Amino acid sequence: MAEQRKEKITDQTTVTIAELAVILGLTSRRIRQLAEEGVLHTVAKNAYPLAESVQAYLRFLSARMPEDDEVKYEKAKRAAELQFRAGRAKKMKLEVQELEGKMHRSEDVKAMTDDLIYAVRSALNAMPGRLAVDVAALTTPAETSDRIRREVHLVMQELAGYEYDPEKYAERVRQRQDWEGSADPPDDE
Repeated sequence: MAEQRKEKITDQTTVTIAELAVILGLTSRRIRQLAEEGVLHTVAKNAYPLAESVQAYLRFLSARMPEDDEVKYEKAKRAAELQFRAGRAKKMKLEVQELEGKMHRSEDVKAMTDDLIYAVRSALNAMPGRLAVDVAALTTPAETSDRIRREVHLVMQELAGYEYDPEKYAERVRQRQDWEGSADPPDDE
């Protein structure tokens, strides 16, 4: 059965290396190492001042713990790295979708829409030249109206045949990639 002390613990109380190891939850060997490192001090052979040893060990542990600012900095750094990697992964995913033709950039959609608008504009601008001679030869307003209507229907049929061409889009992407590739610095990591 373990020996029990009847005396009160004071700042003068000493304990053996085995007792101090039990109190601090360490091994006797670790207590000796801490004494060699200057963390703990003995007052006699195999006698350690209890209060002073516990306080010295607590100071030793707190000195090894990172500062709150350091912990916050490391957490913020890890969060920023994760956010950066997630953003990079999202960007790569979007680039793959774009290269596969599943996603289009707004500037490419605008360019393709502009192409369609130019086609409509060209067809409408060409209409007066194509109709001028024919309409001049007509005598009644009904014939003139019918002739203009037929020409408008031809233009609408021509525009109805205007379709999205994946190859044209792919060409735009390749051109842009070449332009961006020459402007972008190489990725780090």
